[in-house]
Amino acid sequence: MPRFSVIVPVYKVQAYLHECLESVLAQSFTDLELIAVDDCSPDASGALIDEFAALDPRVKAVHLKENVGLGMARNAGMERATGEYLIFLDSDDTLTPGALHAISDRLKQTDEPDVLVYDYARTYWSGEAVRNQFAGQLHEDGQAPFRLADRPGLLKVLMVAWNKAHRRDFIEREGFTFPTGYYEDTPWTYPILMAAGSLATLDRVCVHYRQRRQGNILGTTSRKHFDIFDQYDRVFAFLDQHPDLSAAWRAVLFRRMVDHLSTIFTKRDRLPRGSRAEFLRKARAHYRRYRVPGAPVRVRTRVRHGLVRLGSHRTYRGLWTALRVRSRAKRYAAATRRRLRGARLQLHYRVQLRLPVRADHAVFSSYWGRGYGCNPGALEAAMRELVPGMRTAWIAAPEHHHTIPPGTRRLRPGTAAYWTALARSKYLVNNVNFDRRLVKRPGQVLVQTQHGTPLKQMGLDLQDRPAAARGTDFAALLRNADKWDYVLSANRHSTLVWERVYPSGYATLEYGYPRNDRFQQATSAEVARLREGLGIPHGAIAVLYAPTHRDYRRTQRLTLDLERMLHALGPGFVVLTRAHHTYDAPLTGSSGRIIDVSAHPSVESLCLASDALVTDYSSLMFDYANLDRPIVLYADDWDAYEAARGTYFDVRDFPPGAVARSEDELTDILATGHWAGSRSAQLRRAFRERFCAYDDGRAAERVVRHVVLGERSGLPSVVPLDERHPAPSAAAPQDRVAVTGLRSGTRT
Repeated sequence: MPRFSVIVPVYKVQAYLHECLESVLAQSFTDLELIAVDDCSPDASGALIDEFAALDPRVKAVHLKENVGLGMARNAGMERATGEYLIFLDSDDTLTPGALHAISDRLKQTDEPDVLVYDYARTYWSGEAVRNQFAGQLHEDGQAPFRLADRPGLLKVLMVAWNKAHRRDFIEREGFTFPTGYYEDTPWTYPILMAAGSLATLDRVCVHYRQRRQGNILGTTSRKHFDIFDQYDRVFAFLDQHPDLSAAWRAVLFRRMVDHLSTIFTKRDRLPRGSRAEFLRKARAHYRRYRVPGAPVRVRTRVRHGLVRLGSHRTYRGLWTALRVRSRAKRYAAATRRRLRGARLQLHYRVQLRLPVRADHAVFSSYWGRGYGCNPGALEAAMRELVPGMRTAWIAAPEHHHTIPPGTRRLRPGTAAYWTALARSKYLVNNVNFDRRLVKRPGQVLVQTQHGTPLKQMGLDLQDRPAAARGTDFAALLRNADKWDYVLSANRHSTLVWERVYPSGYATLEYGYPRNDRFQQATSAEVARLREGLGIPHGAIAVLYAPTHRDYRRTQRLTLDLERMLHALGPGFVVLTRAHHTYDAPLTGSSGRIIDVSAHPSVESLCLASDALVTDYSSLMFDYANLDRPIVLYADDWDAYEAARGTYFDVRDFPPGAVARSEDELTDILATGHWAGSRSAQLRRAFRERFCAYDDGRAAERVVRHVVLGERSGLPSVVPLDERHPAPSAAAPQDRVAVTGLRSGTRT
């Protein structure tokens, strides 16, 4: 008996079917059967199913003799299912990598519940992925398994069959099947959640729910949307047959029915012309039939409930017209207020520019208003320590204010205080650019810290790289560079690049990157605390996986099956996944031995907590080399990356450690110990000599003494590489290899 029966009903999806089926068969968890049901599809979908079945014995191809609809096709799949759990997947959607492993693990953790509810993300044709807005209802805190009465908020999550794993013997014992017609998930999901003796949740995106531009059944104009009335008849018939459940849930389901009916009616593309009044009349009849006297209605939904209760199309049209006029008026008023506020703020800024510069004020920011950190963060801390009386402020969006240390003023972009700080602070420090409207005054000092050693091409070199430049205004780029007084550099390579691609009159300070000072100053106790805080098991090898941004892709895409890799490596490894800072979404959710650290405010802390770095072409490799810990390059798409972005040298010819060109090769490097072998150490040594010359732990001090205190001589001399003592990892290299129980390698 397989663990999972994955049932995929198929109809007119030939363009998406291969990706759907492959997402199931490529799962690192392999104990499954895939039942693909061809609902008499007129395109090539049936042939595609047969091709998959011929190649993989786990695939069962089912061909129906006539088109019966989504619900009946699912029933046909259930009749042939033999797995412990039923998982439904629509044929234009996909499972995320590692989803079945995570689902199976959570089922074991929660004593094999009747139903497990997991999360999904909507994926759009543009490449954007948006997680379910009610993901908070899927938290894993508290008792598990539980009953629906213990977590009624689960009813806020989209009521569909494909975000759940269903115990097959529970479904068969209760006799649940799908009905015909549109909205077939409604009389399936509500009864199942109410009847389940045990429920559990998994706070992980397991399904990518494709939002097609065209072809979505529920987004088409059709009288089939009237099927919703029959579906709710079935829901309430189920309650009538189960009086104990009816007492607890009838009022809740009545409110949800009214919300659902009003949503269908108000969607302009659902109901055919001339049928809207009829729909409202039927909705009114259902309202009266299933109304629960005294059931409370939330204030924000009273208008919608009133619409259904009255069932008057004329009333709706009048109300809709009034609301549309009101909405337009509000938008106009809001736009007018924004323009007036912007004008007032710019007038305020012009006034502040006429007032004296404050010599004891410094303002900092990094990564376009993100949290405290990087080189500006290290300089801010050093300035407060070395310059008594210096008053510092940090510019960040409100959601990042918690990262700013006590004693540092918090500034919100676009406020009067923000413009005052830019106008009157003597020292302006950033790792990107300030607002383009910044007027650099005489007496102000702007320090451009940069945020990495350039492997990829930068600045003016991008003029011949349209995929990477993406409409960059190079004249504006040079105007910004003209505002810089100092540019920081971590090595001679960076100095030569900066001065060529940002040509201007600034002075380059080859003092190292202040953010890397911490690598030389941290202690073993701090490393242990960081690992404990991240949930890294004691004695585990923690690999930080941090890929860079791809200019030739619209979105980030995880090319590694991390679950598969970890399965091959064994329980001694964990992976910390860090998405590039330009992305809002993580690489993958946390599950088992994968820990998502994308939201962690300090990448330096993550480096300290890890034992090795796996990256591709990220500048993080240059910083991480200062720790003298193993680095593995995963260069599976170098040619495409180099063609789109352009690079200053082929890092594969001068790497900081072992180089993998495929997932299997990467797994082999980690499994054999080659990642921590003598050859990797030799490569790292040469890399450090070239790129880590100045990062000795005192870079921030040198910058502050030069820029703020005016010291030009007597600055701390650079400590040679052989005399540095970076923070040790949790285990020495030879111990790491011993943990795996595998041989160590010294291949070239």
